[in-house]
Amino acid sequence: MKILLITDGIAPFVVGGMQKHSANLVRELVQLGHHVTLLHCVPHGVTLPNRASVIESMALDPNSTLKTICIAFPKAGLFPGHYLKESYVYSKYCFDAVKADLTSFDFIYAKGFTAWYFLFQKSKGTQIPPIGVKFHGYEMFQKPLNWRMRLQHWLLKSPVIWNNRQADFVFSYGGKITSLIEGIGVSSSRIISIPTGIDPSWIVDTFKASAAEKRTILFVGRYERRKGIEELHAVIPGLLQNPKVHFELIGPIPHSKRLKHDRVTYHGQLTNAAEIKAVMDQCQILVTPSHSEGMPNVIMEGMSRGLAVVATDVGAVAAVVDASNGVLISEINQEALDKALNQIINVSETELDDLRRRSLSKVNEFVWSKIGQVVAKEIGERVGAQ
Repeated sequence: MKILLITDGIAPFVVGGMQKHSANLVRELVQLGHHVTLLHCVPHGVTLPNRASVIESMALDPNSTLKTICIAFPKAGLFPGHYLKESYVYSKYCFDAVKADLTSFDFIYAKGFTAWYFLFQKSKGTQIPPIGVKFHGYEMFQKPLNWRMRLQHWLLKSPVIWNNRQADFVFSYGGKITSLIEGIGVSSSRIISIPTGIDPSWIVDTFKASAAEKRTILFVGRYERRKGIEELHAVIPGLLQNPKVHFELIGPIPHSKRLKHDRVTYHGQLTNAAEIKAVMDQCQILVTPSHSEGMPNVIMEGMSRGLAVVATDVGAVAAVVDASNGVLISEINQEALDKALNQIINVSETELDDLRRRSLSKVNEFVWSKIGQVVAKEIGERVGAQ
């Protein structure tokens, strides 16, 4: 098949879970023999990566069929909602970059708002191949926690609904994400549910057995309200009354917000995979106390290093976390988080290692080679490709 994949950045040139997803998906589709044109961006003012650097970052053969087009994302404005205007402008830039060859593609896979202008043109009668859109977490339809989030959600809802309803197909991680998509008026026949994946290089064969005298809990994420860091910080002091409990936190958490304790370590933002793996390998438990999510990469990465998981039942998290490999919290608050962490801290080392082994076993079902095949099969069935 000939696929146009449009995204607002790929890793490592742009940091983010969606950007990792885009890079991995492109690599797998190319390795499966499909002809992919990658249309991506970097922030305004950043040097545009050329095809050679993209190919190298994906460890692809320089002679592969991958074509790349990189565009600078519009300069950020200052007024509320500026991201929406910039996203629409970026989608128009993307349309202009490929409009001469548009009908040569079998399918357009578009992340976020990147197909916005394509869908507008299609609604006016322009001949455009089938378009599948993917908004990762649909956080704007999940619970807002403060006035800022409420405003952001209000601004995003209408354009997200419009893009989803206009698209030929909508990609979902499954679980509660699919229910959210159906709730905004997309019929189930147009929803393609596919989980995220994990690079096999993350997956270990075994892990260091848990010790009775130590429980090390890891948090990875931004200092963002929906990530549940405030609830986590609130329960850590009580948990530290147990002398075997240690916490490791990865992410750009402001120094002014950090707890001061010799068993709480802040590593700051780590972008090097080897450094993240090294920290994970010193832990036994991953905590992801988010108020809203899609299907977090960090959970897949933690499971791939043999970590039991404590997480909130939001988005598609329940597809990978349950009682067999951790604790799933129905709704996050301090009491529920404290109870869940105490529960997993106090299991025996044998029980904890059983949970960890099941994480490893589960995550092997989500390697990117398998996910790439599923994506290609689902697209092929819808465009009639063999």
